[in-house]
Amino acid sequence: MQNYFNYFTEIEERFQQRRGSLLMLSTLDWALIETWREAGVPLEAVLRGIDNAFDKHNAKLARAGARTRKVNGLAWCAQAVMEAVEQAKEAAIGSSTTIQKDAQESGFEGERVVRYLNANAAKIEAVALPMPADKTGQEVASRLREIGTALVESQSLEDLDRTLTVLEEKLFAALMTAASEEQLVTLREQAARELAPYKGKMQAVQIKQVQQQFLQKRLLEQYKLPRLSLFYMSHD
Repeated sequence: MQNYFNYFTEIEERFQQRRGSLLMLSTLDWALIETWREAGVPLEAVLRGIDNAFDKHNAKLARAGARTRKVNGLAWCAQAVMEAVEQAKEAAIGSSTTIQKDAQESGFEGERVVRYLNANAAKIEAVALPMPADKTGQEVASRLREIGTALVESQSLEDLDRTLTVLEEKLFAALMTAASEEQLVTLREQAARELAPYKGKMQAVQIKQVQQQFLQKRLLEQYKLPRLSLFYMSHD
């Protein structure tokens, strides 16, 4: 859990470092990172996969005497990341941690978590959602405040985050129901276009997961709704 909140940041920085320029990650790239995180892929395996992908790319260019071609998306590294995961299967993916244990080091002190839950509840309450998502939004906001009130120091962070993920999935499902057919088709077409160059480097299941994450991220962005997982809690 110590590296939980900087998973995205470290992956982004390593990709930019190896690419040699500050290319902003796309919605597709962020969706891919989320699928890795949800699958429990260790940060070290992702970073190793990125390094391996660029090492092979640079070696191939050197043998061919070609000019360096920039890699334009993180999905280009997806296959190498999965290979790194296979090589590191014996490594532990995670451990059970509580809010009380190593609180100062992890950044997940109980008071900060409660503030985060209440802040997200307020953000959801401030958004005018379309029917029937508006009712779900109210229920989710109420549940976040309820969780914050009942939070105890011995509560497992993993259990808490699973609950927050379920609430986010409920909110997303409500947004899907409220969205028009045209809107959803447009978003799926956009995801398909962005994924097209990388289909050869990703498994079918992974492509489906990334498409779903892409759709979810765009719908939440449209209504300016917060992500609920503890991963998105600020540690400034």
